[in-house]
Amino acid sequence: MTDNELTYEIRGAIFDVYNTLGPGLLESVYEEALTFELQQRGLEVIRQMEVPIMYKDNELKTPLRLDLLVENQVIVELKSVEEMKPVFAKQLLTYLRLLDKHVGILVNFNTHNLRESIKRIVN
Repeated sequence: MTDNELTYEIRGAIFDVYNTLGPGLLESVYEEALTFELQQRGLEVIRQMEVPIMYKDNELKTPLRLDLLVENQVIVELKSVEEMKPVFAKQLLTYLRLLDKHVGILVNFNTHNLRESIKRIVN
């Protein structure tokens, strides 16, 4: 699957989860529901993937935890917050760089306009 096809499929799954559950729940609830929805669509999903971080040839003791990695291609970072902060996009971009991935999706489920709360981030 190309990045565009995969992100299109992920966006569809995000909308299905949002339309079923609505806004205002914990991030972990959306993460579990989205994992289920993506797997139902035949996609491989790794949840809460631990990624070691190297600093000057030294592995740091605090690993990075990704919300979701879909098809070993797309990082999905989930939020359920009152307001999206610019740091969230920067965080996802850093994850993409550290893992040498091309595209990620940042989504805030705590919104009344989901379409405006999904951001595609490209490394």
